[in-house]
Amino acid sequence: MPVQADTQNTPPTTEDARRPAAERRRQTLDRLATERDIWLATSHPEHGPHQAPFWFSWDGRAVWVCTGAASATVRNVREERRVHLSLPDTADVVMLQGEADCYADQDVPEEAADRFTAKFGWDPRREEGSFVYIRITPAVIRAWRDEPELRGRVIMRDGTWL
Repeated sequence: MPVQADTQNTPPTTEDARRPAAERRRQTLDRLATERDIWLATSHPEHGPHQAPFWFSWDGRAVWVCTGAASATVRNVREERRVHLSLPDTADVVMLQGEADCYADQDVPEEAADRFTAKFGWDPRREEGSFVYIRITPAVIRAWRDEPELRGRVIMRDGTWL
């Protein structure tokens, strides 16, 4: 019996299947609202680049992650606020560039911490040890599927949706 291709989750590969900008934006926002994991890349002037996966929540304007206060990620963000984020799917790429701000677990806005807790069932504010919430406000977002969508992949520039 011949195997049929899974066309429901396969990204389009022809120019005719290129998504309009509004659809790319909507699908990107849907993914930011529902996906669980994101890669966060930071850099430090003495220690160089560092990349790590995190659980994240999206508040409609910014990405929130949480990590131990002594982590390399927190150390780097305190030295260099510019960061890079990417969702893990390489066939349906979403990459964000922005600036990060750190909030100690006792100083994080309650709404942000509650959203994080509701999504993951874990509340770092109730853990022993110190945690830091990091808010990343995107300035640039790129989204594309395969080569036909490389043109027009920037869907946010200077914090404004295109």
